[in-house]
Amino acid sequence: MKKFIIIIILLIGFSAFAQGPWTQKKGKFYTQISFTTIPNYNTLFGNPDYSVRGRISDHTLQFYNEYGLSSKTTLLINVPYKFISNKGLVNPCLVAPCPEYSNKENTLGNIEIGIKHNFYKKKWLISGQFSMEADTGSFDINSGIRTGYNAFTFTPLFIAGKSFENNYLQTFIGTRIRTNKYSSNFKVGGEYGSKVTKNIWIIGFLDIEKSFKNGTVILPNSNLSTGLYVNNQEYGVVGVKAIGEFSNNFGITASLPAALFGNNVAKQVALSFGVYHKF
Repeated sequence: MKKFIIIIILLIGFSAFAQGPWTQKKGKFYTQISFTTIPNYNTLFGNPDYSVRGRISDHTLQFYNEYGLSSKTTLLINVPYKFISNKGLVNPCLVAPCPEYSNKENTLGNIEIGIKHNFYKKKWLISGQFSMEADTGSFDINSGIRTGYNAFTFTPLFIAGKSFENNYLQTFIGTRIRTNKYSSNFKVGGEYGSKVTKNIWIIGFLDIEKSFKNGTVILPNSNLSTGLYVNNQEYGVVGVKAIGEFSNNFGITASLPAALFGNNVAKQVALSFGVYHKF
């Protein structure tokens, strides 16, 4: 029977606005803070699904910011701080006698910086986005806990969207290109949003990442045993988002996706909440 991932998550790392072709006005900021938790899991999607060593909890405190460099160009910065633990880990040592080790890592993930530029703005908006994730995560070889990819990731996206009176439509297509012999991914998705009340948006979305499986990276067995930021991670989700606007500059958002497929990603409920502010 098909399993579903139920997630209440702030923006899945990005807001609906940030994922679209719209840019900030010159000199304007958009910022959001979210906390996401994937607690106590030991099963990953695969073919077939498989278990990992111990029981992992993966929490992320994320700071996302946009700044309008001009009316057509926006700077993007995303800073994730990870709290990952592996309870129930038995005899993690790779060598004897057993060295001191930690079953948790509290540190940065992959920091991302990017540029979004609007090329066309009439009935449809057409924009391009290019971002780079730095190799700023950490790895503990004995516990197998990794907080980010051991690689730089370059993500070019082509984004198109259209606004209606109380609705919008957007779609994107692109790739994630990773260094250090990791496989790269193909990325595609879209959203349709409707303003159902004065302060609430309801958004349907699709988000897919598929690995090209062109990497030859060899990761430590301890990393493979936890499945954290390993090669050939991929997923497909479809679901609903909601955005609540308390004012023109302040609000909250949540989403409820269901898994269509996955590979080397957690098979577990994830909960997230957060706020955004424009100034």
